[in-house]
Amino acid sequence: MSSVYFSVCVCVCVQTDRHNPLPLFCSSVRKKITPFVMSFGFRLFGVILIIVDFVLVIVDFALPEKSREAGNALEAVSLTISFFFLADVLLRVYVEGFRVYFSSKLNIVDACVVVVTLVVTMVYTFSDLSGLSLIPRVVTFLRFLRILILVRVFRLAAQKKELEKVTRRMVSENKRRYQKDGFDLDLTYVTDRVIAMSFPSSGKQAFYRNPIREVARFLDTKHEGHYKVYNLCSEKGYDPQFFHYRVERVFIDDHNVPSLEDMLKYTAGVREWMSADPQNVIAIHCKGGKGRTGTMVCTWLIDSDQFESAQDSLEYFGERRTDKSQSSKFQGVETPSQSRYVGYYEIMKNKFNRQLPPPKSLRIKSIRIHSIAGVGKGDGSDIKVKIIVKKDLVFQCVCAKQENCKVFPDVGNNAAVISLQNGPVVEGDVKVMFESSAGLPKGYEDVPFYFWFNTSFIEDNRLFLPREELDNPHKPKTWDLYKEDFAVSMYFSESE
Repeated sequence: MSSVYFSVCVCVCVQTDRHNPLPLFCSSVRKKITPFVMSFGFRLFGVILIIVDFVLVIVDFALPEKSREAGNALEAVSLTISFFFLADVLLRVYVEGFRVYFSSKLNIVDACVVVVTLVVTMVYTFSDLSGLSLIPRVVTFLRFLRILILVRVFRLAAQKKELEKVTRRMVSENKRRYQKDGFDLDLTYVTDRVIAMSFPSSGKQAFYRNPIREVARFLDTKHEGHYKVYNLCSEKGYDPQFFHYRVERVFIDDHNVPSLEDMLKYTAGVREWMSADPQNVIAIHCKGGKGRTGTMVCTWLIDSDQFESAQDSLEYFGERRTDKSQSSKFQGVETPSQSRYVGYYEIMKNKFNRQLPPPKSLRIKSIRIHSIAGVGKGDGSDIKVKIIVKKDLVFQCVCAKQENCKVFPDVGNNAAVISLQNGPVVEGDVKVMFESSAGLPKGYEDVPFYFWFNTSFIEDNRLFLPREELDNPHKPKTWDLYKEDFAVSMYFSESE
């Protein structure tokens, strides 16, 4: 049915002219069936059928002559599978286009295998071996044809490649991909000199992320001798030889922020590289090519005067990274803290002339959680607070045990105040994490909510962060739990 449907669509499209609306119909049909034809499930089903057909041929050969009825049934199933593979190839030609599909040598071989095995299966299925029993050579020849069907196992190579493609597309979701000139990579030109991409992987991870050799081939093809790669993953690296040792590392934990020092060092390095040659480009990645990558891309867009405001740069990055033809899901900078640090860089560039702001030491006195009803026990007694500076745990309090703190429920205002006993003096980049013993759902960092801030930007000894500026509660899927007025305030005093 699929092959007939495909043929009808092709005939209809060929016979249309510019005054006829049918080309739009063909385009609409192609758009609707493409997700199905290129889906992971459809490709996996094809692999399973190849293995099943291979087994059927072997079983058929093992059957004694007196069991021809069973053999005929196996041949009928094998023939049905052959027609499915023909329909599969025709549908892929239809959705990808004749030139694109047959630009791959592997696809050409795959199509030949499908056609040859279909012909062989038809000849063998519709030939009466019993009537030819007096001509041994003919029987031997037909048996040999049946063996030829086993070359279908070579389809597994093509199917494996297709599975890799659809798996990578599935993992990258609706991030804009580069799908031209024989490449299919989770990679986006944010500008003509700035590339955002996911992690260049090897081994098993290359099955669902960008293969590092393909990324290297792309960069060497498009920007030979004029690219530098920035790896923002603190958790893993790779052999820089793939990119001719033009790899810089900025160590940022997943779903977290860079230090202000690292941001300034990074932009200084990019400025030097970009000014050295107008053809020079940068390719930036973290794991998925969104959060940490977007943070540093936006930082450069501000530094290079392509955007004046952090918000505009963040919106632009999200628009460039998101393929809205696939889904409306926003594929921009991941967490509010990351966006906050892009804002910090805007201030450092404009107010402090690309220098660190004056250091400020502050003592954390108390934390107020607003609109706390329904969050855990609803009174703050289940909360545990951790304060981290430069990856060191500098303070921890457990509200249930009144350990290093006291909790004061403010029922009238639907809030709870956590007063810290001997609160820590902090300076620079600070991470505050909130855990709960009441089973609050966890998100990034395996906690219900957290956030980053830098003390140099604290004004009037108070930091107020509404729901949309807290990491994890910022996601709409959590808003049944965290109501519109949910927020956290931190109160400080000058350090002594």
